[in-house]
Amino acid sequence: MIVDLHNHTTLCNHATGEMEEYLLRAIEKGTMYFGFSEHAPMDFDKGYRMRFDQVPLYEAQIERLQRRYWDRITLLKGYEVDYLEGHIDSRIFELDADYLIGSVHFLQKWGFDNPEFIGEYANRDIDTIWQEYFDAITAMAQSGLFDIVGHLDLIKVFKFLPKKDIRLIAKDAIAAIKEADMVIELNMAGYRKPIEEAYPGDKLMELIAEADIPITFASDAHAPDQVGLFSDKLVALARRFGYDRCAVFRERERALIKF
Repeated sequence: MIVDLHNHTTLCNHATGEMEEYLLRAIEKGTMYFGFSEHAPMDFDKGYRMRFDQVPLYEAQIERLQRRYWDRITLLKGYEVDYLEGHIDSRIFELDADYLIGSVHFLQKWGFDNPEFIGEYANRDIDTIWQEYFDAITAMAQSGLFDIVGHLDLIKVFKFLPKKDIRLIAKDAIAAIKEADMVIELNMAGYRKPIEEAYPGDKLMELIAEADIPITFASDAHAPDQVGLFSDKLVALARRFGYDRCAVFRERERALIKF
C-alpha cells in the first residue's frame, strides 16, 4: 500500500505511540506517501481530539519527521474534520494542510461509533439511522470544504445493518461526492471492528466504481502496529473494482498515482 493518508497521534487522546513509530512502521511496509490526519479541534466532544493550542506542536512534529526521513518517505499533513452542523470551526480551514478529511461521527450529538453509546441503537429505527447518516455525508460533500470522505459507511461499525438496500440509501451521497470531485478513502479500520470489513463495503464500492470516483487508502491507525495491518486486503478490494490508481495530495492539490 504505497499511500496511507489517515492516521492519528496521541494528541487525539485515544491513540498510543510516538509519531516516529508510525512513520517507521509505514517505511517498513513500503509506503511511499504517509499522512497524519489528526482529529481537528471542535467545541464538542473535546476529549477525543486535539486543541487549537496544540496545532503548532502537531505541525512542528511533522516538520521534524519530514526533515529526518525525507529520503525514505513523503510525510504529509492533514486533518480529520468532523462534519457536525453548528460545531465546525472556520479556523480549521485557515490551517496549513495537504488535505482535509471530512467525516461523520455524530448524528446530532450521538456518537454512534463510540462503544460507550451503543445502547442508543435499541432506541432507534435502523433504516432511519442509516438514512440520517448518509444525509449528513451528502451535506458534508455539498459543503465543498473537504478533499477526502472518511470511512464512508462508518455507520455499519457495530453490524446494525438496514433492511433497505444500502445502495438506495447511499445513492444521493455518492452523487454529491462525485459532484464535489472528492476522493473516497478505503479505510481498513473496519477490519478491527465488529463489522470486520473495510469501509466502504462491496455494495458501495459498486456505486463508487460506476461513478468513477477516485480512491485513496487509509490505515486509520491509532497505534503503530495498526499501520498497514490489512493493506493487502485493501489493495485487493480496490483492484477487484477496477482501480489501479489512488489519490495523493500536496497543499490541497490532488494527483493520482499507480499502485
